[in-house]
Amino acid sequence: MRTLDEHEWKPLSAAHERRVTPWIRPRLERMSRQEKHPIDDFLFEYYSYRPGQLAKWHPGIGTAIRGESAGEYLIHKGYRETPQGITASALPPNRVTAIQWIRAMLSLSENRTPSFRCFGLHEWAMVYRSDTGRHEAWPLRLSPEEIARTIDSSSVCCTHYDAFRFFTDVARPLNRVQPERQTAAAFEQPGCLHANMDLYKWSYKLAPFTPSELVADAFELARSIRVLDMQASPYDFSALGLEPVRIETPGGRAEYEERQREFTRLASPIRRRLISLCDLILSASERTPESAIPLTV
Repeated sequence: MRTLDEHEWKPLSAAHERRVTPWIRPRLERMSRQEKHPIDDFLFEYYSYRPGQLAKWHPGIGTAIRGESAGEYLIHKGYRETPQGITASALPPNRVTAIQWIRAMLSLSENRTPSFRCFGLHEWAMVYRSDTGRHEAWPLRLSPEEIARTIDSSSVCCTHYDAFRFFTDVARPLNRVQPERQTAAAFEQPGCLHANMDLYKWSYKLAPFTPSELVADAFELARSIRVLDMQASPYDFSALGLEPVRIETPGGRAEYEERQREFTRLASPIRRRLISLCDLILSASERTPESAIPLTV
């Protein structure tokens, strides 16, 4: 157990707040004006971690904090007082199975060969031969016919269930794989933009045991990935200063794959840190039998 006195952990808390404030403040200001942003709002709406939760610094499991202000952490689930100080303690048995599932899914994904041939066509498949779009406040930069032609001439190979489930009915049969909720982990692979964005989700799902530095690292990566996700879509986000990545052209596909490979490289150490965190949490908790892990592989 590492112990931090107040003069040691308070600066860490303040540094975390400074880091996340530029992400949080614009979101709160937009909410007050009832405005939407297709990139930044996604990270607070699709993902369930609220701005106030992201702003709160947590030391992570294995670290105890002491001092007059440390007692405020006892109002948060998972914290307890020990002789070393206040710490995020071992999780209750009813959470063990969920942590085992996350650990197994992350490990399977990390050890699979990444695929880099999807070219972000998931956003295109979400409007394929449809009169409505996912981002109706923003115009399409191509006609419905051009979008359909791009899909029809491509090999659609989305491996991420939470993207695939938003495909139009006529687009789903065109996908090379058919992931379902119960088989989602079987298709996760480290080249997928959405799988790498979801590292942020897994980081806060492990709260309060996750060090806030890891949560912030995962958020920052997810935000950068979301930019490419929207640039490669069929929508026109030029009003936000975003130049499209024209994946309907050979040059655009080459650019997309190059950036996708870089995000895969950046995501790998975050995924490994999350796997190690799961191991640390589980080693401090009661274990359930491996057969109890609800994972289809």
